[in-house]
Amino acid sequence: MGAEPSLAKGENMLIYTVGTFDLLHVGHLALLEYCGSLGDTVAVGVAADSVVSSYKPNAPVIPLDQRLEMLMALKCVDIVRPYYKLEYISGCNALNADIFVVGEDWGAKPHNIAVEAHLKAKGKKVVKIVYDLRTSSTQIKNTAIAQRHRNIERATLCEIS
Repeated sequence: MGAEPSLAKGENMLIYTVGTFDLLHVGHLALLEYCGSLGDTVAVGVAADSVVSSYKPNAPVIPLDQRLEMLMALKCVDIVRPYYKLEYISGCNALNADIFVVGEDWGAKPHNIAVEAHLKAKGKKVVKIVYDLRTSSTQIKNTAIAQRHRNIERATLCEIS
């Protein structure tokens, strides 16, 4: 997924990652387990609906409180915290994150550049990972919509015949 940062013996490393975590799936689990392989404590920032709506066309299907609860139930996650603004410096500072893990779609948007520069200045690391190609929340949603459309078409055909 990415280069393994070197860890000093006895060092307590806090790994922080962020996302929507809507429709929790195996790709999310792979990301979170990878975060666990990088350090001792895994913290997850979960985007509030208003944050998601600022950069995605649709709001999450699963409400924020339920997404937080699902993540907290995972053994590989130690800390779960919502975030309500599209910026990551405050979360990294509040947690004193040693490594910030981001996805392959991490772009050159101002809030991304800001946290990268901030962490670099503090001697912290940003690790970029490649997503698990087996599934995504978008794929799950699209499959559900396609199945719904097929069911409606079948029901309509049955009514006509």
